[in-house]
Amino acid sequence: MTRTTYDVAIVGAGSVGVPAAWAMARSGLRVVVLDRLASPGQGSNKTAIGGVRATHSEPAKIRLCLRSLEIASTWHEVYGDDIEWTTGGYSFVAYREREEAILKGLLDTQIASGLQIDWHDADALLEIAPDLARDGLRGGTFSPNDGHCSPLLLGHAMYEQARRAGAEFRFGETVTGLEATDGRVRGVLTDSGRIDAPVVVNAAGAWAPQIGEMVGLAHPIAPDSHEGGITEPVAPFLGPMIVDIRPTEAASNCYFFQLATGQIVFALTPEPIFPGYDCTETSTFLPIVSRRMVALVPRLTNLRVRRTWRGLYPMSPDGAPLVGWSREVEGYLMAIGMCGHGFMLGPGLGEILDRVVRDDLVDGDSAILEGLSPTRSFESQAALK
Repeated sequence: MTRTTYDVAIVGAGSVGVPAAWAMARSGLRVVVLDRLASPGQGSNKTAIGGVRATHSEPAKIRLCLRSLEIASTWHEVYGDDIEWTTGGYSFVAYREREEAILKGLLDTQIASGLQIDWHDADALLEIAPDLARDGLRGGTFSPNDGHCSPLLLGHAMYEQARRAGAEFRFGETVTGLEATDGRVRGVLTDSGRIDAPVVVNAAGAWAPQIGEMVGLAHPIAPDSHEGGITEPVAPFLGPMIVDIRPTEAASNCYFFQLATGQIVFALTPEPIFPGYDCTETSTFLPIVSRRMVALVPRLTNLRVRRTWRGLYPMSPDGAPLVGWSREVEGYLMAIGMCGHGFMLGPGLGEILDRVVRDDLVDGDSAILEGLSPTRSFESQAALK
């Protein structure tokens, strides 16, 4: 069996594993990434719709995503790759008093965490998104620096940068066990051999609980499935991502935006959820989401849908990730439970994981890690999941 030594072994070459490998390799760490699939981003990453927002309700996620926005929005300028980035902003709309109160109630925390955002009354919001349905519109928040890009293009570009920096990727290699003796990680066992590494990062997404079980840990992560879809391309008309957080019997929200290439991409959170790993599309998604979209933006009525798909959200008990060292097993680092936000959290999170491994935290890191600590109480719920 092949036996190789690295500084860090990362399990999972997806939204978190790839940017973490890139950051660590840039810092001089010898890092290997293991994934049972054939290429990067073939798990849940390829089902992401591409939104990158710092408009969250938790300071830790806001600060991480502000850095992700900086990386994504300047990618073409810095690295030369066209990732189809568009800075269109996000608008969370309110048609009822309940949603208006929720959105206004978050503003102080969001602004204090560095997010550029404000409340706009109905007339002002219609200046930003003139095709919104006017009847009943109370207004909404708008964060102009949020945006979107292609998950496939950015994921591949970051993978190439990680390789150039010296990260090694092993695809088609299944992790079969983690070796831990005397309370600390010693290495990773795969179906191709053994890898020695004093640090193992669990970035396995929806499959993170199975990796945790290999060192006797029960991670409170449970996947459920969400559907998305895309239309035919049309001339640009929709600036921001539109997000409607009104719960209904069939969905707890709805959101959609227009790609740089003209298509409308859309998704919702089903109610009730679909727990488990089944990624087969349903017959109920499109009728539900299309009615909500047309009610919000009537101009969408005659737009034709090209395809739909279904992917996994690895959910934590409170809707926020678990990031940090294990107390039980030294050298085991968790970056799990992204709750469907792995793509937007990944670039900023990769950098902080690198600093955690090197014990070289900068100002603000400790507050982020405290907010996402795996040992927190999980008593509260994220308002904007």
